[in-house]
Amino acid sequence: MGDLFNPEKGIWVWLSTLVDICGLSILWTFLCLPAVTAGPATAALYYTVVKCVRGRESGAFGHYFRSLRQNFKTGFLAGLIALAAAAVLLGGHFIVRWYGTRLGGGLYILYVAQYFALIFPAGMLCWLFPLLGRFEYTVGGLFRAAFQMTAAHLPSTVVVVLLTAQTAVFCIQRWWPVLFMPVTAVLLASLFFERIFQKHSPELASREEPEPEE
Repeated sequence: MGDLFNPEKGIWVWLSTLVDICGLSILWTFLCLPAVTAGPATAALYYTVVKCVRGRESGAFGHYFRSLRQNFKTGFLAGLIALAAAAVLLGGHFIVRWYGTRLGGGLYILYVAQYFALIFPAGMLCWLFPLLGRFEYTVGGLFRAAFQMTAAHLPSTVVVVLLTAQTAVFCIQRWWPVLFMPVTAVLLASLFFERIFQKHSPELASREEPEPEE
């Protein structure tokens, strides 16, 4: 009976995790509404999900706002660059799709080729802010690291891109997944990213190892 009222055990742990998942998802969505703040908001979300949802540390919202503050400048500038690049790439893709689907022939082949080519820049976008959430970078260093990670781990990148795209479609088509899908998608992506981060950064792996119980 004692464990039933212990806030660090049993159902209370699950309730606390559920509150973190829903609260962080809603907070992230709200902070992403201006678009230009999506970068630091996403970096903070990734950091907090790894620390508090995966790592079961307490104080999720404190972790979130601390990470948001620390990474705001770099995340804001990187987000502006990513938004501009995404607008150019998507604009070109929509133009090629319009001509390719109506005129067919070589233009349709170009449309299909461009569709697959967009996976690489989309992959870089998926890597950018998890990297920022876990490590310290300048803006240029962040983009270089995202490029290297995308090229070196393309299969994992493709899976995360598909996961991210499907999550976005799911949330756009129905409003209620916004209550939990942002954190859920980041949690699933972290299964790929954290394994790779720990491979490239042994000191990160040692920090993530649980301390032995006394």
